[in-house]
Amino acid sequence: MDKFRNKFIEEATDNINDLEDALLLIENDPEDKELIERIFRAMHSLKGGGAMFGFNTLSEFTHHLETLYDLVREGKYKITRKLLDVTLASVDHMKALLANDDLDAADLRTIHTELSLQIRKLIDNDNEEKQKVVIEKPQNDQSEVKSYYIYFEPDSDIFSDGTNPLFLLDELYTLGECKVFAHFNKIPEIEKIDITKCYTYWEIILVTSEDVNAVTDVFIFVEDQCKLEINEIADYDIIQNIEVINQISKIAEEKTDVGVSEIQKIIKDFSSSKKQSVSLDEMIKMKGPLPSVKENVISSIRVSSEKLDQLMNLVSEMVTTQARLSLYAEQSTDGELLTIAEDVQKLSRQLRDNAFDIVLVPVETMLTRFQRLVRDLSKELNKNIVFVAEGAETELDKTIIESLTDPLLHILRNCIDHGIESPEIRSQLGKPTQGKILLKAFYSGTNVHIQIHDDGAGIDPEKIKNIAIQKGIIKKDATLSKKEILDLVFLPGFSTAENVTGVSGRGVGMDVVKRKLSEIRGVVELESEINEGTTLTIKLPLTLSIIDGLLVKIANSFYIIPLSVVGKIYATDHENVVNKYNNLIILDGEQFPFYYLREEFDLPEGEQESEQVIVVSYEDNKIGIVVDEVVGEYQAVLKSLGKMYKNQEIISGATILGDGTVALVMDTNKIISKFSQDMFNS
Repeated sequence: MDKFRNKFIEEATDNINDLEDALLLIENDPEDKELIERIFRAMHSLKGGGAMFGFNTLSEFTHHLETLYDLVREGKYKITRKLLDVTLASVDHMKALLANDDLDAADLRTIHTELSLQIRKLIDNDNEEKQKVVIEKPQNDQSEVKSYYIYFEPDSDIFSDGTNPLFLLDELYTLGECKVFAHFNKIPEIEKIDITKCYTYWEIILVTSEDVNAVTDVFIFVEDQCKLEINEIADYDIIQNIEVINQISKIAEEKTDVGVSEIQKIIKDFSSSKKQSVSLDEMIKMKGPLPSVKENVISSIRVSSEKLDQLMNLVSEMVTTQARLSLYAEQSTDGELLTIAEDVQKLSRQLRDNAFDIVLVPVETMLTRFQRLVRDLSKELNKNIVFVAEGAETELDKTIIESLTDPLLHILRNCIDHGIESPEIRSQLGKPTQGKILLKAFYSGTNVHIQIHDDGAGIDPEKIKNIAIQKGIIKKDATLSKKEILDLVFLPGFSTAENVTGVSGRGVGMDVVKRKLSEIRGVVELESEINEGTTLTIKLPLTLSIIDGLLVKIANSFYIIPLSVVGKIYATDHENVVNKYNNLIILDGEQFPFYYLREEFDLPEGEQESEQVIVVSYEDNKIGIVVDEVVGEYQAVLKSLGKMYKNQEIISGATILGDGTVALVMDTNKIISKFSQDMFNS
């Protein structure tokens, strides 16, 4: 039973997240019927599943919300800001109930009582006639009666989670008049029968005054566990035609094949004989192919996060083992072994790429939290702000997504609190009273860029510089570029806020943001114009586990440079890079600044006659990195250096080579930034 409860919690979490997302969307379009249905169905699933798996408080609480949104669905209650405020607060409470359905905590009980009262007040509005929940349809109003053909074939393992298909058929009988035709032709020979499997499927004719949504709701908990087809077949009571029913019964007894069956043909002929304006075939063409005609192929499955982590670990270990195999094959005289090693290398690369695709998660999974933050915080600060996202389908490693959420939330808080002005000030400046925050995600080479832009007040470089001088961060006569001044906001303890609030102003934040992003090899850049707004760009790798790198050698040590930053490689004479005053070199007629890593790493000068200059990208520039030798391309499985080396920045990790040697993975951005500062300070 615990396994089923855990499965329900996973599915309930997805339903709650989907509910929250739909609520934020419907605020911009309160009349959107599809969103209203989406909200109602999420609540219906939570209510039914909660009762089934012992979450009675959650089920009862959601039942009242469902009643309220049933009124919305029937057009008897309008979507208002007050309604959404209460519902979003209820969403937060539902998340808490998943962890504590027994209401053990006093504060949780208080919240539960207050929200329940608010929901009841909304249901029991002043105009009771308007808010009346149940309206009986006249039984004799034949114009409201519809007939449906239902094809229901449960998956063979539907019993495994306690589902009984017969209960679903019983529920159909509560909707109206029903004729059920069971098919037994899939039952195997008696010695092959597995009593835990379901072999029966059904075709049903239902006449009801309910709409198709009510019929669909009967199967809401088994939609992914069956082949299901529901089609409206006529506007009259087909069940009353004895001849038709007798024909259908005979077909059912003869074990008709699955698909667009003889039963449908009988209904079609009956429809034609009654000279209906639209035949069944025409209706099928209008609605597209019937679901049961094609096999119900599973297009996606739910996999636990732990299993994905284990998969990536195994792939990483396989890549390391493959490197050992390749090295051994190169040293061997066996040509067949070398061929096998090359094949294994190709397969491991394909497996690595497929594993990467599996663990990639779209940016849109974070957006609901961001939209909620902007909505709630802008209301708290009396600001009118809209949140817009572009490129939400852009994907990142799930580990990066998990580590990215909190930094982005802090950045958005700063945009709302410091960036966007109040409606009054914006009006005085000739701006629209509604501020805008744009989150934009896109691919750039092998990296992903995420930009957060607000159209607010912008950042005044002079103000930042003056604060930095007051805090003793820089000297009064220091000469800094605009970019260097803006980068001061990422220093510990730096804040431009004049007052400490519950949102910001304590000088703890942007330095933490930068540090958190550095942990996932992210780079952050800031641009701003006064009264035009601020743009913060985060550059991230696609994954943290395995990278394509360039294996190089300096003295007796091996290093990996990420291949994504490498432009060209040049060979040059030793004297061209040693003891150069300005560290500039001309390659192919173009001048490059360079760093001689032997010198920067305090290693003795080598005796080799030539050096290798690797031109790498750094921001918008190209910089040369000088090494002793370039060994070749290498798939590097990244390993952490551990706590002892957590404070160093220029090495982002390590990898194990085929012969067991450890190679350090360079962060060229940090190397260039550090050596540039050292040169400037000296």
